[in-house]
Amino acid sequence: MNCHNHPFDRGGTRGQRQITARDSRLKNHSSSSSTPRGSHGLSQTGQGQERGRFIAALDQSGGSTPKDLKLYGIEAEAYPNQEVMLDLVHEMRTRIITSPSFDGARILGAILFEDTMNRYIEGTPTGDYLWDVKGIVPFLKIDKGLAEESHGAQVMKPIPDLNNLLKSAISKGMFGTKMRSLIKEPGEGLHAVVAQQFAIAQQILQFGLVPIVEPEVDIHSPRKAETEKQLKAALQSELDHLGEDQSVILKLTLPEVENLYHELVEHPRVLRVLALSGGYSRAEATARLARHQGVIASFSRALTEGLTVTQSDDDFDVALGEAAETITDASRT
Repeated sequence: MNCHNHPFDRGGTRGQRQITARDSRLKNHSSSSSTPRGSHGLSQTGQGQERGRFIAALDQSGGSTPKDLKLYGIEAEAYPNQEVMLDLVHEMRTRIITSPSFDGARILGAILFEDTMNRYIEGTPTGDYLWDVKGIVPFLKIDKGLAEESHGAQVMKPIPDLNNLLKSAISKGMFGTKMRSLIKEPGEGLHAVVAQQFAIAQQILQFGLVPIVEPEVDIHSPRKAETEKQLKAALQSELDHLGEDQSVILKLTLPEVENLYHELVEHPRVLRVLALSGGYSRAEATARLARHQGVIASFSRALTEGLTVTQSDDDFDVALGEAAETITDASRT
């Protein structure tokens, strides 16, 4: 293990790590140049380079994987079964993670699919490679997809054997988890999504992991602004009921109203507010992100946009570096 401090200090050895510094310690900012890299990586009030660091979402799974491979230049004919498909997507993610453009100077964390967590990069478990080699904190996507739409929203499907999955996440060096729901309009369904997210978040917190709560609002919703206003109120209510020793990360669709989520950014139970790209192009997503102070990116396709399997390593690294720099700039506001 590297000797520098973990941005979300857990202490101990892999498989025995426990979170020992969250909330106020992670909110405190130190401008000293001697501060170890990332020791205040989630600070809402950090300055300079720290504030531009974002979280990369490398957790596409299930039905989204073929689309991501196609965008990368690999057609469905190239993989006769799911095993080969997962091998190919891991090769793609390995190329991204090992690129010199994918570095801890700009990237604070990375969200992984379970299959990626269980694999190796250059002979090292993925989570350990991210932290030990790159100084990037690993998170695990834990949801199993969305249930059928009801009352304008989709809650998560049941997550079978969640306790064992969380134990596995700890053993593989994950710092936290991520789970996604989808909201299309205000109303009863929205409240069901938020209630489920925080109920599962409580279970995750019991394991000493930090949950990323992601109640995504559909960017095509005809009532998007109204939905986001109601979502903010529902989130504030749940946050106010968390214990003083409990903190979460929020991952939210970029809202229509500028700085709508400012109170969530400042909430004492929120480590960070992340923005998801939600289908916006990188140009649109970064333009919107720059209008929201204290919010940083957690982009998926907006990060990998323009990367292809046929690019030379040099061209790939340049393209990824330009994307990372653009997203970093937008995350500094």
